[in-house]
Amino acid sequence: MDYARMRDIAEDLGSYAERLEGTWRVEIGPSGPVLAMRCPSKRREGTVRRIGMQLDAQLPGTHPGYICANGPEIEHPAIGRMRRPDAVVIPEATLDEEGLAVDATQVLAAVEIVSPSNPSNDYDEKLADYMIVNPRTGTVEVHSEPCKGRYGSKEPYIFGDAVPFGPWTVETSEFRRYGRDG
Repeated sequence: MDYARMRDIAEDLGSYAERLEGTWRVEIGPSGPVLAMRCPSKRREGTVRRIGMQLDAQLPGTHPGYICANGPEIEHPAIGRMRRPDAVVIPEATLDEEGLAVDATQVLAAVEIVSPSNPSNDYDEKLADYMIVNPRTGTVEVHSEPCKGRYGSKEPYIFGDAVPFGPWTVETSEFRRYGRDG
């Protein structure tokens, strides 16, 4: 199926999802359009916010004009993918453009926070420097050197580490695990 047809189906699924209870998102993966329920979590959102604030503080020094944004769709029609990472580093100006999605070639980095209910979905098909934060286990993985649908490098960390991520550093000491206090 061509990407334009998959995008049409994804838009229809998005319209359908607006009528459902709960929080839903549509992505286009290797098997085509997928409608998935999001499991909102305060700890998940807190982690996204902490990462965004840290990256936004560092971006003026490394990539002026870029921001860490929460929520835009990232689209790569050439490989037939559309994802909605938890956070992405993109040019701020892309948020003022017409259209529904940001071109994946403009993304410097993506961040996913593993879901409390569906961790496997957060490990597939990424396109840029990529950080996976797993509040289930208190771990962080940084993937880099993307090439031919894979990453050449994967570095593991634990909550509490200062994590190198591209030209930035993300301090994880304030990250919280699911189901644990403090």
